[in-house]
Amino acid sequence: MSTITLGIIGGGQLGSMLAIAAKKLGVNTIVFCDDVDAPAQNFCDKFVCSDYTDKDNIIEFVNQVDLVTYEFENIPYETLSEINKLKIVLPKPSVNRLIQHRLAEKDFVNKLNIRTTRYVSIKEKSEIEALDDFLPGILKTVTLGYDGKGQYPINSIDELNKLDVDFSKGYILEKLVKLKKEISIIITRFDNSKYEIYEPIENTHQDQILKYSKIPADISEKIFKQSKDWAIMISEELKYIGTLCVEFFIDRNENLYVNEIAPRVHNSGHLTINAYNISQFENHIRAVCGLEQVHLKKISNATMLNLIGDQIIPYRERKKFENNEFFFDYLKKEIKKKRKMGHLTTLV
Repeated sequence: MSTITLGIIGGGQLGSMLAIAAKKLGVNTIVFCDDVDAPAQNFCDKFVCSDYTDKDNIIEFVNQVDLVTYEFENIPYETLSEINKLKIVLPKPSVNRLIQHRLAEKDFVNKLNIRTTRYVSIKEKSEIEALDDFLPGILKTVTLGYDGKGQYPINSIDELNKLDVDFSKGYILEKLVKLKKEISIIITRFDNSKYEIYEPIENTHQDQILKYSKIPADISEKIFKQSKDWAIMISEELKYIGTLCVEFFIDRNENLYVNEIAPRVHNSGHLTINAYNISQFENHIRAVCGLEQVHLKKISNATMLNLIGDQIIPYRERKKFENNEFFFDYLKKEIKKKRKMGHLTTLV
């Protein structure tokens, strides 16, 4: 059997970890990214730097690979759709188009009789002023935005007047729940009713960026089962191939809500690299490349600490780590505020 060459669109830390997992499985990788300093070039077999809309470079890239996947969802749908005419793209572009649009995503989830927070489409400021019962809430751009970008918490109408928001864009207003905690489910779907699912991961955010993850999550048996069941329902309905993350809220009355779906490997699943026999990254490669599905086994409970901005510096300077500590430096050249620079997983 000839060696598979997988194209990965996006060259950040997720692309890096996909390339590392692919190498372990004997799969070659070519990363296509618009950032000349993308860290994934340190781990892939070939790196192509280009704008995501450059048709000539895209065709050249596609001609060198057997199939294509991606590390983040904000890639133009037109780009993925054009690539898919030439080589298989997994997850399929239609999944990405749905999840790029927050209103469409929420509508999709609700149609499965799965609970989300209350939400409403917003086209102009005056519409919010008439929606007192949606406050406190969070105003989000309908497309783009992650790690708190394009998101505006609003506690009262008074705060609304102080916001600098461009209402020429589409928005969604989501009512805040009385939050008890946040969890995520990482699932890899191989085919109809063929999947591997990791146990729920408990997450803590700071400034709307994931700071801390742990397994096991401190949740009830009911939430444990319901979150898994909902993740399976979502991945089956999407006919998804690859690794998917579903982020959830739990309120103070023990109600579960789907917050967002990420059609890719996810930051909260970094601890699977050390805590399981097969990581979320390896499972993604296995699923999209049609390789063997291996049953998941948990090796250890674990915690994961995200290192944001200059928090990476003391870890880079440390000469030694404990046997149960695993430090990952994403090799990003420039340290920026709110930029994910690395993480530390501790097996417990």
